Amino acid sequence: MSRQVFLYDPPDRFIAGTVGLPGRRTFFLQATAAGRTTTVALEKAQVEALAERIDELLDEVVRRTGGSAPVPAVAPAELADTAPLQTPVEEEFRVGTMALAWDGEHQRMIVEAQALVELDAATDEDLAEAEERLLQDETNGPPMLRVRITGTMARAFAKRALEVVNAGRPPCPLCSLPLDPEGHVCPRQNGYRRGA
Repeated sequence: MSRQVFLYDPPDRFIAGTVGLPGRRTFFLQATAAGRTTTVALEKAQVEALAERIDELLDEVVRRTGGSAPVPAVAPAELADTAPLQTPVEEEFRVGTMALAWDGEHQRMIVEAQALVELDAATDEDLAEAEERLLQDETNGPPMLRVRITGTMARAFAKRALEVVNAGRPPCPLCSLPLDPEGHVCPRQNGYRRGA
């Protein structure tokens, strides 16, 4: 069976979003174009890392091109997308590996999210080699979401993604662990329950 690649070049919409209540949210990336939608699940930390890395890469593009690349310094307000994920949310796969690149010729950010790969191997070294071979296999590799977006759209994606990540539970002022509505057992309070 050949590798399934969900390609959006460009998408009409590319966002990060969640389903569920803070503390029990599931995070998704969703790309939409021409009446089709692809949704992939990932971890909160992956969404945060992706957004931060997109901003860093765009800043580097601006620096290296002396500001001539069509990349805004901040996300334009008119591109703010506050709408929820398109429903029904049907997960294609859970993301394992992500990659970013800047296509200087076409002035586009390329975002790739590959499905989580589970392998059995004798040693950690064998496992790492097997995983690398599979991820690079364009014919038989894991499913992949590949999105090509403008620098402006990438800035808007990163801004929304960070807002989604930060919309969760507030941190405890003492230990920085998330506070549930019913409080939490704070390690800085010697195990005493701290309220929200």
